[in-house]
Amino acid sequence: MRLHPSAFVLLLAALPLHAAESYVLGPDSSPQAGVPKGTVRTGTFTASQVFPGTTREFQVYVPAQYDATKPACLMVFFDGGGMMNATGAYRVPVVFDNLIAKKEMPVTIAVGINPGVVKASAAPGAKDRSQRSYEYDSLGDANARFLLDELLPEALKGLNVTADPAGRAVGGNSSGGIAAFTIAWERPDAFRKVVSHIGSFTNIQGGHRYAGLVRASKSAPKPLRVFLQDGSGDLDNLHGNWPLANQDMAAALKFAGYDHTFVFGTEGHNGKHGGAIFPDTLRWLWRDWPKN
Repeated sequence: MRLHPSAFVLLLAALPLHAAESYVLGPDSSPQAGVPKGTVRTGTFTASQVFPGTTREFQVYVPAQYDATKPACLMVFFDGGGMMNATGAYRVPVVFDNLIAKKEMPVTIAVGINPGVVKASAAPGAKDRSQRSYEYDSLGDANARFLLDELLPEALKGLNVTADPAGRAVGGNSSGGIAAFTIAWERPDAFRKVVSHIGSFTNIQGGHRYAGLVRASKSAPKPLRVFLQDGSGDLDNLHGNWPLANQDMAAALKFAGYDHTFVFGTEGHNGKHGGAIFPDTLRWLWRDWPKN
């Protein structure tokens, strides 16, 4: 059964009433017979000036329906290795294959980006250092500059991607969720759609400030569409309370008049709930985009 786009928000709102153990992947998260399969390639990026000395892998999914004469939509995922894993919680290539084939989302290229790593010195016992929290949890435009000026020109080389910011989305979970919001908040001229699952809108690197900033933007809200998901079992630690922080963000977005939805479940700091609703998340996100 195919739902009318207006039914997606009602469907999503009902999901949190289920017990945590009911968050299971549906058919859109599994390969389906007769559905054209896109391709995924990987690369390594080491030339950053914004985050000097870092090395990171990236992944690029290109749907089978991609036509180089027509600009495709774009969706960027932080913690890309996990998000692009075809047997993981989100299974981006599989879900994209299925929804694009059913014309429930546009032809969309996906780019998954891993956080930067500073390689260890040759000293005995030295270990690589991850920059994930610094890159993802920090406010400001550094990650946006890295993404737009450095990584995407390399990852999208030879591909025809729309310049329309309404056709460009960014997503992630946990610190990747707040990173996604930061990209669109800083650069709505480049990205206007956001998916944040179990987003870390807490005081790791100042992310607790966002609810206040969103409320302050009421007189001139940014042209963003924001999907938030969290669960009552999420983290509560020295950085803050994740369920409360996400509820605060949802309330701020509502107050300031943003196009948004918030799905609140019962799971903890994991991708079980977010993965289960991921296909409907994408339907909601792209609900009014012209069908290809």
